[in-house]
Amino acid sequence: MGINLSKGQTIDLTKPDRSAGLTHVRMGLGWDVKVVQKKTLFGGTKEVRKAIDLDASALLIGGGQVRDIVYFGQLRSKDASVQHTGDNLTGAGDGDDESILVDLARVHPEIEHIVFTVNSYSGETFEQIDNASVRVVDTTAGDAELAKFTLTGSGPHTALVMARVSRTSGGWQLTAIGTPGQGRTAHQLQALALGSL
Repeated sequence: MGINLSKGQTIDLTKPDRSAGLTHVRMGLGWDVKVVQKKTLFGGTKEVRKAIDLDASALLIGGGQVRDIVYFGQLRSKDASVQHTGDNLTGAGDGDDESILVDLARVHPEIEHIVFTVNSYSGETFEQIDNASVRVVDTTAGDAELAKFTLTGSGPHTALVMARVSRTSGGWQLTAIGTPGQGRTAHQLQALALGSL
């Protein structure tokens, strides 16, 4: 069972059952299609499904600069250590709707932080999105959940710096950030991501 992270909380990503640290993680983003009630011509109501397009992204940072961005328009980092599994435009389906895989052992040595962001490409705020959450799982242990962060109801913003994975002398650490912002793309969130360091 994972940890429900609080803003600013840090957890070590080393495994307690062996000396080697965690090597592969996945950030999963899930949300539901919005169901809204619409009035009909004769005074009744009907349920209408509204597609919401959230995007998961990873910004690779080194030397105080964004060196690479992995998102729906660039599915793989330059060093091939970070891979986006593809864009979900609606939130339809169960489980994680978008995922970003990270092979921590392959991350280029100049990269000190990987900052995970979520943005509403379609412009809805997180007050308007149902059952949205992000989680970090250990892919080498059958997707064992390490940490989870709830997004729904978090405020009138369209973007969030979710978490940061940072290189340390002893391995990697995960820090929950939870910084809200405005933006429809990962490129618009670079300053927000750098400010979270």
